Amino acid sequence: MPSPISPLGIGGLLPGIQLPGETKSPGAFQNVLQDAIKNVENFRHSADKGVEAFLSGEGEDLHQAVLATQRAELAFELFLQVRNKVVQAYQEVMRMQM
Repeated sequence: MPSPISPLGIGGLLPGIQLPGETKSPGAFQNVLQDAIKNVENFRHSADKGVEAFLSGEGEDLHQAVLATQRAELAFELFLQVRNKVVQAYQEVMRMQM
């Protein structure tokens, strides 16, 4: 039986996002990034296992392997875009004159 498609959004990739005005412990930003990297790696690992299972003929369907691969690719692209925005914001803050 095919597994249901779960939505892939920033909430699933970056679960530690907080609203403005909320305070968190020091190092919370680092923890959010580490969790996001772990999630992207889990998607990649799942896709690798799905492709290997399909190629070895262990009963994995082609569409499930392709969906897992696409899910991993989308998670990586989303993480890359978030990273680019963070770097861009950092560079803009560094250009500000005091």
